[in-house]
Amino acid sequence: MVAQRDLYDVLGVARGAGEKEIRQAYRRLARKHHPDLNPNDKAAEARFKEIQHAYDVLSDKKSRALYDRFGHDWQRAADVGAAGASATPGGAGARWGSGTGQRPDFDFSQIFGDDLLGGIFGASRGGGARGFGREPVRLRGEDVEYPVEVTLEEAYQGTTRKIELQAPEGPIRTLEVKIPAGVATGARVRVAGQGGPGLGGGPSGDLFLVVTVRPHALFERRGDDLYVTVPVGLTTAMLGGEVQVPTPAGTRLALKIPAESQNGQRFRLAGRGLPHLSGGGRGDLYAELKVQLPRGLSARERELIEELAKLRKE
Repeated sequence: MVAQRDLYDVLGVARGAGEKEIRQAYRRLARKHHPDLNPNDKAAEARFKEIQHAYDVLSDKKSRALYDRFGHDWQRAADVGAAGASATPGGAGARWGSGTGQRPDFDFSQIFGDDLLGGIFGASRGGGARGFGREPVRLRGEDVEYPVEVTLEEAYQGTTRKIELQAPEGPIRTLEVKIPAGVATGARVRVAGQGGPGLGGGPSGDLFLVVTVRPHALFERRGDDLYVTVPVGLTTAMLGGEVQVPTPAGTRLALKIPAESQNGQRFRLAGRGLPHLSGGGRGDLYAELKVQLPRGLSARERELIEELAKLRKE
């Protein structure tokens, strides 16, 4: 008799693996050994059945708990009895010990349900492990990530990209995808059903555009707010006036500043920042003044500044 492999070893995961890790391991191995990809390969088919059985047990909390406690004997009624189940004579579920005097008959379907029993005891019901016999296994295709780089101007207004994708031994597909306004570095734009193909009639995975927004020479981004430095002449800062504030859209906004505005002073232009990706509205645009001191003073200008210095006792 060939010893049964540990189910965690079958999937290549540790005993403390989480549900997500078990699911990912199953999908990876199932794709590799799926009969559709290995026609007429009996070894691959047997391996797939082993993988499917391991996943059937470990993906169900009840059966996994019993397996962790009793190992391969988890299916026996003694294990269920040890877990605190009550004996029930009669019924149509999987049974053991009838007439032996060791344990009363027990209906497993009361504990596990017909779906789980169909996967574990399928061979005795006319089918193999789940996915063989009556119903084929349908596997969802893998999700695909595709890096995309955009400018700040494109992130400000939204843009499109034409990308090329090629599945293994498949034709090249050209897609035009929309990148919404407001995307930031690290954003994942989902394009449903454009990932890897499914197996056994399963659905395709999704395509995820992983966005990087290039740094900008003028604008600094903080969340959906933008910061820009605006040069202003000395006299305008002192007496007040109007300055032009650039935007990523390529336009300029007129900003009136009061007299005696200070170097480094910030002015908020509400709703002029980047769109909020999660909903309506926009961030703000902050204009920071950078006072420009005059150069190449004429004799008269120097005389006036000296007079100002005397008046202010500087």
